[in-house]
This record gives sequence, C-alpha cells and structure tokens, in this order.
Amino acid sequence: MVTALVMIFTRPKNPAPGAIIYALFEGMVVGGVSFVYEGQYSGIVLQAGLGTVCIIGVMYFLWSAKIIKATPAFQAVIISLTMGIMVLYFVSIILSLFTSVAVPFLHSSGPLGILVTLFILGVASLNLILDFHFIERGISNNSPKAGEWWAAFGLLITVIWVYFEMLRLLSKIRNQ
Repeated sequence: MVTALVMIFTRPKNPAPGAIIYALFEGMVVGGVSFVYEGQYSGIVLQAGLGTVCIIGVMYFLWSAKIIKATPAFQAVIISLTMGIMVLYFVSIILSLFTSVAVPFLHSSGPLGILVTLFILGVASLNLILDFHFIERGISNNSPKAGEWWAAFGLLITVIWVYFEMLRLLSKIRNQ
C-alpha cells in the first residue's frame, strides 16, 4: 500500500521500478491473506479467484460491447465512490488502531454487512471499466512506454481490490 501511495503521489517519469516493486510486495500480501482465509474457510481462495476472473471477463465484455461506456459522468461517479470507499477504509483502520469503535456494517457478517460488501465489490468491478478505457485511450493516443506501465499498475490495483472484496464477501456469506 505504501508503494502504491508513493507511486500515485510522486508520479515518477519511469513507473516501471515502482510497479514491479508494488507487484512483488502485493503478491506477498495476496499470498499471505489468501493463506489465512483458506485456513479459516476451506476452498474460499479458489472460489474468490474464479469469481474475480468471472468479474473481469464480464466487465471486459460489457465494456467491449459498449454496454457500459466510460463517459465523463460515469468516470466522475466511479472515482467519487472509490475515493469515498478509500476514506471509509482509512477511517476504519485508524479507528481500529486507536479505539474499540468500528465502522458499522463494514466488517459485520449480517445482511447489511453483506450488502455493504456487495456494493463495494460493485464499485471495485466498475473501476475495471475505467482501467479498460484508460488503456484504450493510451493506445489511440500512442502514449509512451511509461503509459503502459501506468495502465498495468492501475489494472493490477483494481484486480487485487476485486479479489480481496470477493474474499470478504464469501467469508461473510459463510459466516451466516
């Protein structure tokens, strides 16, 4: 996460080293988180992986068939929702570190907790449309090589977010 924030805020001219470092660290995090979830819920990692691949495929189909278009209004809504969710996560982390207060329904396994996670998974999935649009714009504008690295970096962040939300959703459903 620190690597991603450094990349996002410093905007290096050559994002390749940062993207590679992020991918290595995130691979370790994904492996560790997956190991923990698999220990608690047998088979959940395979289910989450398949769910993630299916979401990516469906979103790519919806985008390529022009069923969902990345209009400026769509982009503004998805970016705003994503920023709101990130603030919610940040507040949740800060609260958990310094108090015993929790953000309501964010971590609960009840029906509202599942709906919150479904909503967040939906927003994460719709971010794929923004990634596909960014890649398409880069191709049509003959962006430099650095643009390819930024596109891959953004897509990787989104895919990992979708995977983590899928893990959270499946674990909440299993806790019912």
